[in-house]
Amino acid sequence: MKFLDIYNQDKKLHAGIIKDLKLLFKSTDYILGSYVENFEKKFAKYCNVKYAVGCANGTDAIYLALKSLNLKKNSEVIMPAMTYCSTIFSIIRSGLKPVLVDIVKNKPIISINEIQKKINKRTKAIILVHLYGESCEFYKLKKILKKKKIFIIEDASQAHGGYDYSSGKRGEKVGAQGDIACFSLYPGKNLGAYGDAGVITTSNKKIYKFLKIMRNLGSEKKYYHDIVGVNSRLDTIQALILSKKLKNLDFYNSKRKQIAKIYNSEINNNKLTKLIYSKGCVFHQYVIIADNIKKFSKHLSKNKIPFGRHYPFPIHKLKAVKNLFLKEKFPNSELLAKKGISLPIDPLLKLRDIKKICNVLNKFN
Repeated sequence: MKFLDIYNQDKKLHAGIIKDLKLLFKSTDYILGSYVENFEKKFAKYCNVKYAVGCANGTDAIYLALKSLNLKKNSEVIMPAMTYCSTIFSIIRSGLKPVLVDIVKNKPIISINEIQKKINKRTKAIILVHLYGESCEFYKLKKILKKKKIFIIEDASQAHGGYDYSSGKRGEKVGAQGDIACFSLYPGKNLGAYGDAGVITTSNKKIYKFLKIMRNLGSEKKYYHDIVGVNSRLDTIQALILSKKLKNLDFYNSKRKQIAKIYNSEINNNKLTKLIYSKGCVFHQYVIIADNIKKFSKHLSKNKIPFGRHYPFPIHKLKAVKNLFLKEKFPNSELLAKKGISLPIDPLLKLRDIKKICNVLNKFN
């Protein structure tokens, strides 16, 4: 049993990928060519937006998105206290001030009520992190923002194909909720490349044009540099691979949902707390909370059940940035980081293995 088996997921695509790679090698179309444009168009259509811009990785995607907004230095950007470091590092790199907000109890998403408390005249953007594949409550956020001029950025790195259900019915698709959405295409993601890769989506033409230039050293035409840009282009080989894999994304997301459904119904142990996930979740991870994480980890290892920790530290506890948040506390984020553990959610996981995982969990005491 593997935590994630990328090889088997993609095995049927390998022949087609190799065939197209041979054509690419002949054309030598290696930088921002037709394969990148093709993937960008396909991904924009998939997300129900007008534009997509490929970039080098998900971290750069957030940085580029923030730069496209042209915010004044030290403008405040609200983000959750429970996420990966890329979110806050990108804010700091952009010369902006991160403002942390706790997540909802037993949910992996930022609290809309807590956001409301932190909004002030210096708030210029809010980053919604769709952690573990769970869409943030976009509908609820839009209601409280009303006519406020605050940009919404999605950190959608773990939620390719997810939907917002905060209105009680299926709402906006992840990637089309905010002004801009940022995706990591790291190999282990629901849609993953064979190396680093990222993509940004938007329906704003002005933002789109800026991103196209910014990711290419500030240049639209070779040797003409209009702004100080960065070198953050989506690799052509990765774009080719991603175009092939995109067609399987919804199928594998449905498989992840089926596994999560079994976990939800068959895991029954009062020493383990299941998180609350919505209908729109695509389960990049299936995370539960264990009362005794050390003892539980040993129990899983002893029974040969692979697991992960996503992530063992909330943002305000990271050494690199903790001095920015002295005396601040985010209890729900701290609990999830300290006691959260990720179960196998590989979409091709066999039923017997899923049943074994549930039995092992139920026997933990």
